[in-house]
Amino acid sequence: MTIVLLILAGVIIMLVTELLRIDMIALLALLALAWSGVITPAEALSGFSSNTVIAIIALMIMGQGITQTGMMDRFSAAVTRLAGANRGKTITMIFLASGSLSAFIQNVGSAILFLPAVLGISRRGKIPQTDLIMPLGFAAILGGTLTMTGSGPLILANDFLRNAGLSPFGLFAVTPIGLVLLSCGIVLFLSLGRFLLPRSGAAATSKSLQQELIEAWSLPLTVHHAAIPAGSTLIGKTPEQIGIWSQYRLNILGLLREKTIEYAPWRESRFEAGQYIALLGEDEGLKHFTEDFGLHLERKQGRFKAFEDPGEAGFAEVIIPPRSAVAGSTIRQYNLRRRFGVEPVALFHRGELIRGDFSDVRVAAGDTFIVHGLWEKIADMKTGGNFVLVNPREGDKKDRSKVGIAALCFAFAIFLTLGGLPISISFLSGAVAMILARVLSFEDAYGAVDWRVVFFIAGMIPLGAAIQKTGTASILAEKVMTGLAGGHPLVLLATVSGVSTLFSLFMSNIAAMVILAPLVIGMANVGGLDPRPLVLLVALSAANSFVLPTHQVNALLKSFGGYRNRDYLKAGSAMTIVFHLIVVVMILLFYSK
Repeated sequence: MTIVLLILAGVIIMLVTELLRIDMIALLALLALAWSGVITPAEALSGFSSNTVIAIIALMIMGQGITQTGMMDRFSAAVTRLAGANRGKTITMIFLASGSLSAFIQNVGSAILFLPAVLGISRRGKIPQTDLIMPLGFAAILGGTLTMTGSGPLILANDFLRNAGLSPFGLFAVTPIGLVLLSCGIVLFLSLGRFLLPRSGAAATSKSLQQELIEAWSLPLTVHHAAIPAGSTLIGKTPEQIGIWSQYRLNILGLLREKTIEYAPWRESRFEAGQYIALLGEDEGLKHFTEDFGLHLERKQGRFKAFEDPGEAGFAEVIIPPRSAVAGSTIRQYNLRRRFGVEPVALFHRGELIRGDFSDVRVAAGDTFIVHGLWEKIADMKTGGNFVLVNPREGDKKDRSKVGIAALCFAFAIFLTLGGLPISISFLSGAVAMILARVLSFEDAYGAVDWRVVFFIAGMIPLGAAIQKTGTASILAEKVMTGLAGGHPLVLLATVSGVSTLFSLFMSNIAAMVILAPLVIGMANVGGLDPRPLVLLVALSAANSFVLPTHQVNALLKSFGGYRNRDYLKAGSAMTIVFHLIVVVMILLFYSK
């Protein structure tokens, strides 16, 4: 017990002070337990084969499959359309969506499903990821309190009650508490989010690849739409004839004819009356161009929706590698626009940045193009080995034809879970189904796994096991419960909730429930109290795990948000206090007799 407590203290100190990465802290704890003989080598490594770790790996793979099909793009686009850049509305919608789903599936699954959408919302609405990812995780955890099937401890609560000969709770018995918790979570981030969420450091100041690219190359931001009226002198001419690149230093991103868009039109395409042009460039060149040809600039956007959505189109940096077929030729000779439907905006050639018209510059290996176009068209440039895409993360091609298959695979995994199979087997089945259905490749699946999260959770599981094995948790809990006998109900409930919360920080919430539920049932029987509200309190409080990123959801999202442990300590402390007060008061007023 002494050894376990010393190791536990060391883990807490290192997590709070951030002396090491979280995965290294977990591995050192694992090794210390094995070196000291507290647990066997097999027990030390048991975390790597645990249901939790396998389920999280499978969820990461399925999340990648969902991302690659663009399945959640519609959700992120809808949120951006309804909330715009309004941070409060965006957080509210994320909370409601993620929390509602967590009521019926594991909260890790809800977080994984909505993570790609939240990243898209961040790009579209230009809201920092740090403002959205932590609320997503908290919403997923709080949503698990909406129904008696929302989390493992709540499911176990009814099992313990049945075994004790007590009546179980109905599916929605806990819903009032869950709704209040979810609502207070929203209010907390709307009112205090600017103080609780990080405002400095790499996490808060990190920029998207697009922002970095635009700033590094001083690229124009706005896509302008112009209409060609009847009688314009532009009609019948081609982009090259009018000197669109050399004279006006503009780039044509697209031509709209009725409902058909031609992306990055060929230099010999002819302009027609009634067409709409998507133009990229500086205001001065745009002004001269529209005045010279009598064009009408449209203030209302929307005709070229893809160019307004960072998830659909943007800038990409591509390099000419050695032995590329492009090396030694010009854009004109290679027909870059006709081959790929992308618009070359700038060229870095032999140490010189060239803008405007560089159609006849003979490119060499090592030259860099900045192109603009749809991500799916930019992704096509990777084939053949003639171009190396520098920013593949935002340029990955999305196969939208597989959206239905990806959704079916995810639904299949949920169906298996509801059918009684362990979550690890169910979600691994869904992940394998996605690979077999060619939603994603094996390489994509392996690349989707964040091994920092895997090693952190796998390393923390033996610590929880050691706390149980040595009897440390049971003895501490028993002494606390014994000391509460005969005390005021409010003190009793507050202490039970506090102990459950503390245990859930350093062991799985299932383990905390297994240890504490029998203790509170026995204590209630001795004191002549109703055990049911106490068991429900333990199950709810086992989800109150926000102070450190030890909860599966927080551990998963920590790296995506670039958060530090102290960020969770600050925001999580506020959420923990709110959670504790609400649960204790509502159990006392509405569930205790």
